[in-house]
Amino acid sequence: MYKRFQKLEEVQTDSIFLFGARQTGKTTLINELFPKAKHYDLLDSSTLSRLTLHPELLRQEVLILPKDSLVVIDEIPLLPALLNEVHWLIVHHSTRFVLTGSSARKLRRGGNNTLGGRANPNVLHPLVSYEVDDFDLIKAVNQGMLPRHYMADPATSWRRRQAYIGVYLKEEIIAEAVVRNLAAFNRFLEVAAMTDGEMVNMTNIAQDCGVDQKTIKEYFQILDDTLIGRMVPAFTKVVKRRVRQAPRFYMFDIGIVNFLLGRRKIEPGSADFGHALEHFLIQEIIAWLDYNNIDGGLSYWHTYNDYEVDAILGNAKVAIEFKSCTEVQPRHLKGLKAFSEEHPDARKIIVSLDASPRLLNGVEVLPATEFLKRLWNNEIVEATDLFL
Repeated sequence: MYKRFQKLEEVQTDSIFLFGARQTGKTTLINELFPKAKHYDLLDSSTLSRLTLHPELLRQEVLILPKDSLVVIDEIPLLPALLNEVHWLIVHHSTRFVLTGSSARKLRRGGNNTLGGRANPNVLHPLVSYEVDDFDLIKAVNQGMLPRHYMADPATSWRRRQAYIGVYLKEEIIAEAVVRNLAAFNRFLEVAAMTDGEMVNMTNIAQDCGVDQKTIKEYFQILDDTLIGRMVPAFTKVVKRRVRQAPRFYMFDIGIVNFLLGRRKIEPGSADFGHALEHFLIQEIIAWLDYNNIDGGLSYWHTYNDYEVDAILGNAKVAIEFKSCTEVQPRHLKGLKAFSEEHPDARKIIVSLDASPRLLNGVEVLPATEFLKRLWNNEIVEATDLFL
């Protein structure tokens, strides 16, 4: 059992949605946080059948509870019709709800009642380093941080990731009939994994998948809507150098990327490890931003003459490069130095596999595990300071 960073504290006064990709631990978290809440599990076939036939039963069963009671409905996208009852109970009975699901996509696509802002959206990510007492960086980079994948031995983790992709395709894609050509979408997943962390070129991806660019944009939207992927925009503030503006794409978990690319064991020192380490660290930054309710706090910087910084936090508040080497050298500072010329007030950090923190020509060199500790302790930057 892990102590999750996401505490859902606003449920004390408001209703909330809790979205997250499959197997991130939503049900485990709400059971731990709200053990006394009235609970409806729509994955239970009898509960789903009963409320499908008679959604008004929800209102009747909640009205007998004290006002301001807390009610959990797990997997609300399976029965969106209940949202009308939820809406009425929030307004007329002051009931607070925790409504979970893998994403809001089905609710939006079906034109369903999304409660008009009466339930605040929250996201649950895979595990983050902060939540694991005996955190193992190499294991995380190889197996990812979905709880069932991270906890397993390597062989079992691989089989679970294989099953995960199959379930995702079956339940998220086929069941909702949002993709007509499943073979093309399956190929797209592989290509998306190959371009993970790279600037997105819709034309090239469309050619590789044998579909048009419009279809590729729709596929990326599906990954975004189901919280399977995230676009990271370019930092486009131009001072001297022209910058590239295409976004980068990252899947939500490096373990899934490794499976799609057939990377069973990635050793430090290899090119694959460097790519995977960068992805994992970006994954942690995205989670930190989401858990601190910061929208648009992450970008990257890449000029046309190929100066590059992997992560920019806020309005050039912090500039971060990721290197998988065991000893950062002055030659690794090129991108950060170029960025500093245009944004001299930015804090400059290189995250690496160095043994100890140090200062190199005005750049902080932080071992990856040390960087993660400081990130989650708000020592890299205070969330409230990002856009000052």
